[in-house]
Formats: sequence, structure tokens, C-alpha cells
Amino acid sequence: MSGAHPDLPTLAVTGSTGAVGGEVARTLAGRGVPLRLLVRSPSRAPSLEGAAVVGCTYAEPGEALEGVRVLFMVSASESADRLAEHRSFVEAAARAGVEHVVYTSFLNASPEATFTLARDHHATELMIREAGLGFTFLRDSLYLDFLASLVGDDGVVRGPAGSGALAGVARHDVAASAVAVLHDPAAHAGATYDLTGREALTFAEVAGVLARHLGREVRFHDETVEEAYASRRRYGAPDWQLDAWVSTYTAIAAGELATVSGDVERLTGRPPLTLDELLTRRA
Repeated sequence: MSGAHPDLPTLAVTGSTGAVGGEVARTLAGRGVPLRLLVRSPSRAPSLEGAAVVGCTYAEPGEALEGVRVLFMVSASESADRLAEHRSFVEAAARAGVEHVVYTSFLNASPEATFTLARDHHATELMIREAGLGFTFLRDSLYLDFLASLVGDDGVVRGPAGSGALAGVARHDVAASAVAVLHDPAAHAGATYDLTGREALTFAEVAGVLARHLGREVRFHDETVEEAYASRRRYGAPDWQLDAWVSTYTAIAAGELATVSGDVERLTGRPPLTLDELLTRRA
């Protein structure tokens, strides 16, 4: 299809102002791959050799996708309108003749998932399929990177996770997996990869790892679901956000995030980071 941007790179990357999309963009550019960076705020886009910056939003992509063949689609920021934004973007991709979408989904995404946002990811996967687009789905587990931020000022991690285990994944490993797919999208057409760490930890075990690295006592308090909602209402978040926060933990309690997959190593050639290794690297 002839497009409004015929001279721009045909590989488009979204999310380059964020952690995962930013690492993907930097890695590909560092290897000499021409990129089209699709960003909401062009002034915030990274300055990368061989990268062209195009401003757009998921809700109103305009002609930003014209001429794109392969699209790395990082899921939009959590909001009440995220699914509508995804639909606008996917439909624009189909109109523009995009051939292959690499989408960051979520582990065990399904209509019945306990984690409410995993249901949204499944709906987006379905949109991409129904639009007739080629695809690769990267189903990420929860990010190991944010676990330390769950520790309260009193040294307690609170949530109704019970004795369920979490095989969290480092953002670095998600980005490295995406890069591997984007180097040869055709080899991964139609594939769904579960991106997890190589170990599943209960939150009591997570607290132990965090305590060693933070140098202070950290413990896990297994809230009831009622306690979890009550302790989070003080933030003034809308109901859908409260449901997402609490169901993160109840999904772990239900065993839905305990899957340990070898897909990161299959894609990148090296084992994924553990929480201990990630925190050691940060230190």
C-alpha cells in the first residue's frame, strides 16, 4: 500500500519512551536496524541513529502506520479506555496494510483470567486475529522490577496472594525476547510465547529476597480480599483500577502466574534473570 510515509522505516516501535519499548528501540538501533518510533510526545522520544520519530496516539493514529510492515505494539497505559484505544490502533494497522504485529500481552490471558487486565489482553489478541494481521504474542508475567516498590514504609508487602507463587520476569528479558522476534518476525509468525522468570516464588519468599537486598526486615501479610480493597481505597482510584490491583494478588493465589516457561531462553539464548540477580545487577 502506498502511504503517507513511504520513505520512513517499515519497522515501527511503540513505547520507546518507556522501559520495555525504550530498551527494544535502543537495542535495535544499536544494531543498525532502521526504526520508526511512534510516540505520543515526540519531544520525549529517544534520539537514536537511524530512527525516525512520528507523533501519534493509539486512539488517533492518523497516518502514522502508513508504510509500516512490522509493528511492535506495547500495550497502552492502563486506563478505562485502553481497549477502545487498542481497537482504534489495530484497525488503523489493518487499513495501513501492516503485515505483522508483535504485541505485549499477559501470561495466561483469557476471558476467564482472575487478573482483570489479563482479560483485556486476551480481547486485544482477539482484535489482532480478527483484523487478519499476522502476529506474535509475547505474554509477559508480572515484572520483577516493581516488586521492591510493593514494600510499605513499615516493611510489609500486603496482598491476598496466599501461598501462591509468581514466576515474575525482568523487563530486560521481555525486551530481549522482543528484539529476537523483531529481527526475524517471519520465523515467529503465529507464535505465542510465555515470558516468565526461571523460578516461581511465593510472596513470603519474595519478601525474604527483598530483605537481603534492602538491608532491612521485610515481611508479607496475606490480606483478605476485603482488607485489600479497604487498604487501597485511600488512593482514590476508580473501581476498575482497584479491581486490577487486587486481582493481581488473587491471580497469584489461584496459581495462574506460577507458570515457569523456557521461552525467554529459547528466544534469547540465555536464561532469564531471577529476582535476586536483578536486584544484584541494580546494586
